[in-house]
Amino acid sequence: PRSRAMLRATVKLCCGIAHDHLRRLPGLKITAVAAVQKDVRGLVVRGSRRLPSKIPRYIQRLMGKETATCPESDGDASPSRFSSMDLSYITQGETALQRALSILQQHTSWQAETMLDAGATVSSAALPGLGKVFRAEVVLAVPVARPHRELFERIEQMPQWNPTLSRVKVLQRVGTDTLVTHEVTAPGPGNLVGQRDFVSVRHRGRRETAVYLVGTATHAEPLPLQEGCIRAESRLSCIVLQPLAGDPDRTRFTWLLSMDLKGWIPTSVINRVLPRSQADFIKHLRRHLSAAAGP
Repeated sequence: PRSRAMLRATVKLCCGIAHDHLRRLPGLKITAVAAVQKDVRGLVVRGSRRLPSKIPRYIQRLMGKETATCPESDGDASPSRFSSMDLSYITQGETALQRALSILQQHTSWQAETMLDAGATVSSAALPGLGKVFRAEVVLAVPVARPHRELFERIEQMPQWNPTLSRVKVLQRVGTDTLVTHEVTAPGPGNLVGQRDFVSVRHRGRRETAVYLVGTATHAEPLPLQEGCIRAESRLSCIVLQPLAGDPDRTRFTWLLSMDLKGWIPTSVINRVLPRSQADFIKHLRRHLSAAAGP
């Protein structure tokens, strides 16, 4: 009881410190305080011995106390820059990241799906709330910064080297680490399920030396036109880029993927298409990185 009372007192002090920042955020105060209270209730129930090592980044941003974890940061952490919708996108990205981290930390029994000639593997597991999740793994012969740049900073150029996509458009940038995107798959004989488009939140996170690029379906106003496509949803996508142990010039690439392709597609077809699409994506990415490194 005494430790909980001390925790509550500490929280009140922190909230008092944050008050001056929060009250200058029209439309955000209620949402932010609710988020803080939710985290605080969890801390009180679990006890102070399980306090998180870091305050969630979206709370740090609101308090104007974001830590310098992103080398590319250019001052976008200013609280006045975030609307209530911006905060929603950041929260969706952070939630997706935490979900992916939880999956990666579990001792899940992954079943092999396919093996690529270049040594990449794709496996799968049925997980609560997501259904079948596919996990692709490969080692790329480039440092982390290269695929990181292509898969986040230069995301709109992705169709130039990935023929399975016809268009990727950034609808909104929220700070330095969150994007709202619209992607359209390419038509063609190799597209077994027909054209699909996706409206997604893409969020970047870091844990020690690893970079996490997560994505999940979202709602954007105004919604992009579907133009004859079926609008599918990414339940969860998470690409992990990590320097290979003992060789920082190579990158361990891990990709979790769970999607709802919508439409009248048998599950058996989806379960063949998704791992194949991961394998194809990795093939195109490796080819692009290799070509870009040439003379």
